[in-house]
Amino acid sequence: MAGRNHLQLRETPLSRAAALPRSTTDPRHLHTRPHHHLLEDRISIQHREIQSLLLDNQRLADTHGALKQEVSLSQQDLRHLSTLAADIKAERDNQIREVYQRSLELDAELWSIDAISAELVQVRTDVHKLTVQRQDMTAQLEEMNSEIVKAKMETQQVGAIKEEIETVQQEIQRGRSAIEYEKKTRAFNLEQEKVLEKNRILLVREIMKLRTELANAEKRARAAAAAGNPSPGYGRNYGRDEVGYGGSSYPDPNNPQQVNL
Repeated sequence: MAGRNHLQLRETPLSRAAALPRSTTDPRHLHTRPHHHLLEDRISIQHREIQSLLLDNQRLADTHGALKQEVSLSQQDLRHLSTLAADIKAERDNQIREVYQRSLELDAELWSIDAISAELVQVRTDVHKLTVQRQDMTAQLEEMNSEIVKAKMETQQVGAIKEEIETVQQEIQRGRSAIEYEKKTRAFNLEQEKVLEKNRILLVREIMKLRTELANAEKRARAAAAAGNPSPGYGRNYGRDEVGYGGSSYPDPNNPQQVNL
C-alpha cells in the first residue's frame, strides 16, 4: 500500500542544449550566442533541477512509507493493548461484581458482626481504586490516539514545507549568482575602458611628439637652405611658409577627434 504514494521517476529527453558547452563566463561570448541557445541552456538547467526535486520527492515518499509502516505497527500494538485492557477491564469488572456481591452479603451481616464492617470499608476503597485506575487507562488510550492522529498530520505537512524551503533557497541562490555575474561583468568592462583610455592618451602623446620633431626638422632644413641660398625671393617665400606652418594647431591629447593617424 505504501507503494501507491511513491512518485515514478521518468527520464525526460534533453534537448541538444544539454550537449553544448557552458562557456558563458566571458561576457563577450554572452552577447554573441543566439537567443535560442540561451533558452535551451535554461531549459536544460531547469530539467536538472526538476530531476533533483523528483529524487527528493522519491526520498520523502520512502520516508513517508516507512513512517506509515511504523504507524501501522503502533496501531497493531495499540489494538493489542486495547485487547489486553478490555480483558483486564472484564476481569476487573468481574472482580468488582464479586466484590460488590460480597459487600451486599457483608451489608446483610453488618448489624450482627462488627468486624465485617471494617472489611467492607476496605473493599469499597479497593473498588474505588479500581474505578480510578480504569479511568486513568481510558484517558491514556485517548491520549495515545490523539498523538497518533497528530503524528499523521505532521507527516503530511513535512513534505510540503520542505519543498517550499528548497524552492526559496534555489531562488536566493539564483539571485546571488546573477548579482555576482553582473559585478564581474561590470568590473571587466571598467578595466577594459581604463586600458583603452590609457592607450589612447599614450598614442596621442606619441603623435604630438612625432609632429613636433617633424616641425623642428623642417625648420632646420629650411634654415639651412636659406643660409646656403640667400636670395630675396627665397627669403620671402620662406617667411610665408613659416607663417603658414605656424598657423597649424597641435592636437589636444584629451580630444581624440583631433588626432589623425
